[in-house]
Amino acid sequence: MKHSVCIVGGCGHIGLPLGIALASAGARVTLLDNSAKRVQSVAEGRMPFLERGADESLAEVLADGSLSVTTDPDAVGGSDAAVVTIGTPVDEFLSPQIRTFDRAMDGILDRMRDGQLLILRSTVFPGVTERLDRRCRERGLRIDVAHCPERIAQGFALEETGSLPQIIGGVTPTATRRASALFSLLGPRLIDIPPVEAELCKLFCNTYRYINFAIANQFYVIANKFGADFARVRSAMTTEYPRMAGFPGAGFAGGPCLLKDTMQLAAFNHNDFVLGQAAMMINEGLPTFLVEQAKQRYDLSTATVAILGMAFKGNNDDPRDSLAYKLRKVLTFEAAKVLCTDPYIQDPSFVPLEAALDEADVVFLGACHDEYRDLSIRKPVVDVFNYLKRPAAQDADSTRTAA
Repeated sequence: MKHSVCIVGGCGHIGLPLGIALASAGARVTLLDNSAKRVQSVAEGRMPFLERGADESLAEVLADGSLSVTTDPDAVGGSDAAVVTIGTPVDEFLSPQIRTFDRAMDGILDRMRDGQLLILRSTVFPGVTERLDRRCRERGLRIDVAHCPERIAQGFALEETGSLPQIIGGVTPTATRRASALFSLLGPRLIDIPPVEAELCKLFCNTYRYINFAIANQFYVIANKFGADFARVRSAMTTEYPRMAGFPGAGFAGGPCLLKDTMQLAAFNHNDFVLGQAAMMINEGLPTFLVEQAKQRYDLSTATVAILGMAFKGNNDDPRDSLAYKLRKVLTFEAAKVLCTDPYIQDPSFVPLEAALDEADVVFLGACHDEYRDLSIRKPVVDVFNYLKRPAAQDADSTRTAA
């Protein structure tokens, strides 16, 4: 029997690639989203964000009728399964907003019917899945509930959805069986674990990555304080030395997931998570450190500074929680003028790359876009990622700010 699925938040970074993948695999998929602009874009065959390979696949599943898109919330009740891509938001104290999540789910549960399958796909606070199952039963709603967390990298979602193992955390054996049947359409291995372990699996993954980035960034700070070139140190550490093969480079650890999920894990452990909180201080403090280091070399108070790339990572058009914006804020206090440029983000305050490079006295790299890879910049550069080409004179200078 052909699976019918409604994906709530279906035009977002999690829901849309999943919907395309399931429709391509034979399911009948309805994308539900409250953004009329995104719904119109998807209905017209235009991806609302960058996702490799998605434009062609979207056109195919729209053309064969396996994918539809709507803003009508009643669509939730018209499918065998509802996949919710609404995660647990955090407040200004970086604590989970369970009541906000409850209100969002209430609108979904009001439209569900007995016999449906409800899958939570986004990151949620541990215990949320079983708590949601209890709330359904208290309502007299007989549905199956599971948590099946996504673990894709933005920009590679279609590829990874069909290749990474899928975590299946059903509250009951029936929920596990039904969720497994749906995700088996995508082809990868299925891993069956209890719901709270599925929730922790996603949080542990993102927190582990965030802490690893913090280790590299802390080492970068230490190296620079001693006038050492972190990139050369890292190269020496990792060259033909397998035990350091996974050691990341320095750089901005931004985006909508890593910090949020680390703080959710801290809240789950009653804020007894010194390692995660220290990682936050290191990663969030990196833009300020870069500016303070630059101030020791250049008179920023009279300088025009350019930031190349404002997305939270390279070759991406998502500005959410990008540390390049934090860098801009710090530089606004310290520099005479700050220019921003990004080939993927539409912002009327941004300037073309050529203008930024022409006017700038000092250049900061904010995101590692391919468009910047071969630039040869004959001006002072602050490149925490060690991504840009180094002019020969600067390459020989071990105290260069761009490490």
